[in-house]
Amino acid sequence: MNTTAMEARGDRPLVIFGASELAEIACFYFRHDSSRKVAAFTVDASHLKESVWHGLPVMPFEYIEKEFPPSTHDLFVAVGYGRLNRLRAEKCRQAKAKGYRMASYVSSRATVWPGLAHGENCFILENNVIQPFVRIGHNVFLWSGNHIGHHVVIEDHTFIASHVVIAGGVKVGKRCFFGVNAATHDHIEIGDDCVIGAGSLVDRSLPASSVLLAVSSRLAPFPSSRLRGAFAHSDEPPVLQEDI
Repeated sequence: MNTTAMEARGDRPLVIFGASELAEIACFYFRHDSSRKVAAFTVDASHLKESVWHGLPVMPFEYIEKEFPPSTHDLFVAVGYGRLNRLRAEKCRQAKAKGYRMASYVSSRATVWPGLAHGENCFILENNVIQPFVRIGHNVFLWSGNHIGHHVVIEDHTFIASHVVIAGGVKVGKRCFFGVNAATHDHIEIGDDCVIGAGSLVDRSLPASSVLLAVSSRLAPFPSSRLRGAFAHSDEPPVLQEDI
């Protein structure tokens, strides 16, 4: 198959940047739910601890193009949300400077509609529901089980954890982070570099660099052994033993 046809189909061999749990997960998804063959891992030379990982070579990123050139291989940056996604963004920039085309993964078990627009180095896992007219930028990670409403715009380098609900018409800025079970009202704007903590409700537009934290559940001042009926099949709330 010639290179042009391979590029059109998106099945060129893949190099994954990273040697962490996230890189391991990315390798699993690409291997089991895409036409990609993962050829190698790569990390910065200062972080190179072993030459083989999961049966594949691990190469210094500084020299990766000599063994796996960008003329025949694509690259995926499997880095989390460190420094508010800036680490992942910087590695994407460096890979592109070497001439690599950045791969994306969209799970076959995600619900998407024709015309979904997403950028490069995106990672969209299973059970995401992405409604029509959504636009997703470059280097956006959507972990499993999110709802992305119609006409939502998610800009570059954002990381959205699991079971997040982004209502219709919302615009999410660059380098944002959404924790598990966060939710938004519709038709609001969230500025760049915002952190939306787990369980938070965003009910208004937020300026850049906002941090929104949900109030944590209160830890009871007594142990579970003092509860009566805590595990019974009852709609009544558990009560303390001394209450009976």
